[in-house]
Amino acid sequence: MFDALLGLMNAGGAFGLALIMFLENVFPPVPSEVIIPLAGFLAASGRMALWEVIVAGVAGSVLGALFWYWIGLAVGKDRVMAFVARWGFILTISEDEAERAFAWFQRYGAWAVFFARVLPGVRTLISIPAGMARMSMPLFLVTTTLGSAIWVSILAGAGLLLRENYDHISRYIDPLSYVVIGAIVGIYVWRLLRQLRSRPKG
Repeated sequence: MFDALLGLMNAGGAFGLALIMFLENVFPPVPSEVIIPLAGFLAASGRMALWEVIVAGVAGSVLGALFWYWIGLAVGKDRVMAFVARWGFILTISEDEAERAFAWFQRYGAWAVFFARVLPGVRTLISIPAGMARMSMPLFLVTTTLGSAIWVSILAGAGLLLRENYDHISRYIDPLSYVVIGAIVGIYVWRLLRQLRSRPKG
């Protein structure tokens, strides 16, 4: 996986990175905590400019966030809640959790979007209640872009530190990425089983 990501970013450059980040936001096969530091390493190696890493990473993140924002906007709260009531267990989301998330967004609004962009596992989901609540598109774009820029810059900076220790670290990154994905899958299965046990029978 490590070599595949580096190969795609080497071949596609900033566009390849933006595409990976978009996919990570729409359906996270590999977390940005793995993707952006690798891109930062490429910048440290001179194969991509640091500003390209940040701009491409932010662009992909914002486009992915917009995808979910538009889903929330088009579907609306009533249909989202009806979907959660019937199929939410597949997403390991209960009606109560969905209501709390929507209430939390309504309480904090733009600040919720901004801070959520630096929280793993939350930064994508926050776009849905933002769309459901019909948050102003310009405000959504500003808060999402600023929050994403902070997160991407931090991760890219961490990637720059990889250069001097690349030979020692590279052997661990690929196994670590699988560990991260395995942990995500494990948490999903655990939450799914918990949701299934709590569903009323019949």
